[in-house]
Amino acid sequence: MREYDCIIVGGGLAGLQAAIQMGRYSCHRVLVVDAGEGRSTLCRTYHNILGFPDGVSGEELRSKGRMQAERTGVFFEKDRIIKAGRRGEQIQLFGSSGSEYMAKTVLLATGLTDRIPAIPGLRPTLGRTVYVCPDCDGYEIQDQRTILLGAGEAGANMAMVLIQRTTELLYINHEQSPISAELHRSMKEAGVRYLEAAVQEVQQMEDGHITGVLTEDGQIYESERGFIAFGGNRVHYELAEQLGAVIADNKHVETNPRSMQAAPNVWIAGDLGLHAEQATVAMGEGSIAAIWIHKALQQMKKENKVNQI
Repeated sequence: MREYDCIIVGGGLAGLQAAIQMGRYSCHRVLVVDAGEGRSTLCRTYHNILGFPDGVSGEELRSKGRMQAERTGVFFEKDRIIKAGRRGEQIQLFGSSGSEYMAKTVLLATGLTDRIPAIPGLRPTLGRTVYVCPDCDGYEIQDQRTILLGAGEAGANMAMVLIQRTTELLYINHEQSPISAELHRSMKEAGVRYLEAAVQEVQQMEDGHITGVLTEDGQIYESERGFIAFGGNRVHYELAEQLGAVIADNKHVETNPRSMQAAPNVWIAGDLGLHAEQATVAMGEGSIAAIWIHKALQQMKKENKVNQI
């Protein structure tokens, strides 16, 4: 059984920023448990992060973030935590590897997984010229010919956001899911072109630059940029629920907005929470959570000293 002051579950941008902050206190035994995948691994170029005007990939941020945290003494373990519980005052975590971990405090940065259909050619373009977040990357499609691949009302609602960025927007309802008459009317009035058709292939250049899509009826629709909005993203809330956190209707986790605490000795950061899903927000929350975890651990140490007197 491995015991730590704090275990961070998830090695994405939120978890890594928290690890760096925790490591710099130099008085806690900290472990990051990460399965090696997540939203940030899909993004080839973040353009909205301070200090990277030419963009930076999620993989580069993760690699440098891990190195930065390891320099402060933070430990890393490749594993997937599949179950959580409490044993006395400590938190017990169980990995898919069969390993068990014990901690005084836990930070959950498990995030979410976007629902991305297996359309040939789509994944190599993600985070390069095809995007998922209008707040992060709406700027990238400004006045560009753009195809939105989506499903039903999730895609229609995204189209109403993106039409503010470009007048050349085609929404292809890949799954041909139903859309309300009101949304249809709103899209038409806003100038969104609409098509119900299954996409056979996303066409691209070698560098992942989208050039268009091929539908199953053999039609090619040219494009300079792309977005996806299929809905049904999976929030990884289960561990938080097992540890007593309150889960909102949309499966995100409710927290104290000041400290990011979700349950006794449990904090969260990143896309798991109820907020805008942005890399910079996730990193900020990681730092905030780490500061409050440090405070909690310091208080535990004081109480232990008093009990020993």
